[in-house]
Amino acid sequence: MLVTDRSTTLAAVMEKVRELGPTLRANALDAERAGRHTDATIAALDATGAFDIASPAEFGGAELPVRQQLDVVTEVSSWDGSAGWTVWVAASTNWIPAGSGAQVVEEVYGPDWVGPRVAGSSHFPASRGRAQRVDGGWVISGGPWTFGSDALWAPYTNLGCIADDGDGPYLVGVQVPRDELRFLDDWQVAGMCATGSVSITLAADELFVPDYRVVDFRDVVAGTLDNGLAGSLWKAPSLGWAFSLMAGMSIGLAQGVLDRFLERSAGRPVRGTTYKNQLEAPLTHLMLTEVHSKIRSATLMAQANAEETDQLGELAAAGTPASPEYLQRFGARVLAETAYAAKWCAEAIELLQRNSGSTAIMDFEPIQRAWRDARVVTLHGALNLEALSENYGRLMAGIQPHDFAGITTLNRSAPSPASKTG
Repeated sequence: MLVTDRSTTLAAVMEKVRELGPTLRANALDAERAGRHTDATIAALDATGAFDIASPAEFGGAELPVRQQLDVVTEVSSWDGSAGWTVWVAASTNWIPAGSGAQVVEEVYGPDWVGPRVAGSSHFPASRGRAQRVDGGWVISGGPWTFGSDALWAPYTNLGCIADDGDGPYLVGVQVPRDELRFLDDWQVAGMCATGSVSITLAADELFVPDYRVVDFRDVVAGTLDNGLAGSLWKAPSLGWAFSLMAGMSIGLAQGVLDRFLERSAGRPVRGTTYKNQLEAPLTHLMLTEVHSKIRSATLMAQANAEETDQLGELAAAGTPASPEYLQRFGARVLAETAYAAKWCAEAIELLQRNSGSTAIMDFEPIQRAWRDARVVTLHGALNLEALSENYGRLMAGIQPHDFAGITTLNRSAPSPASKTG
């Protein structure tokens, strides 16, 4: 797809999202109370093209660059954080099936589908899933698998499982069809309530999975398997892809609250002062500039990281990939900067809410919901600001980051056991 074609596609998706935005906002309270989006909302988002922005061109997908995907995630999030989260997951997990080989790619993207194509759950060493090799495939067991964002609407969910062939445990990604899964009603949370990020169990105690659907997760991350896809997006570093877009949620939430604050503050008096119009008060002007600076800083970092992710993908596709050392440092930096973007945007929303008066705590008010949603982003397991800051600071100082068991956010360029012996 040509650059001009992608720009045209982006413009069309953005226009449709803006048209849908007021409906997303109007439906957000009911969705929050239900703990999930309605199927009608998922279909409406699908109709905008938002779920298609990172699908392969070979299967009719838009396959937008990460930088353009960021704009879509930001726009959706400005209307409803939970919808933004759902679109972020739909876009940023496409590297999982793409890293799992051509047969999984065909299975995921070949059929017609309304909604996100794939979800993922428990891709970390603490996974309760277990995988055992058998003739012709694997038997998986255990669970539950937690934080299954998009699993309620995707045809497949990729489950993290621990395997051990005798040389020590390692993580595999297991592609499981939705009819083999059961979804627990356990998503009672403080924010991002409508994402329906429930825990998942198997429909039976054990499940046989054919060999092609179970992949060493280090191979998934490194993209070592042939997937039959030609675009440079599939060579882009997964950390840059996933977390540049994640920052878009925080930015969109903050921008949406800023717009809402300006809308509801005109003509509103400031208690304890003689100001009859909040927008004419100097204290409001000072606050707005601080809010702008936090959102702007987060935006510029996220955009730069998304652009570099695209550039690194293009280099790799051209046969001149960046060094493992560079990619390690890039990944560590993107994680730390995304954590700061989330922090700054949450702080900006806090300032706006604190200056919005007591009515801003009402459940129908988007400001209070965005305030909670933004804090949930800062609490994501991959955005431990202090730990990420220490690890990137160690790299800056010429010291390796902490090395802990299993797949980490910083050693994803490590070769798989197969490639070590090959």
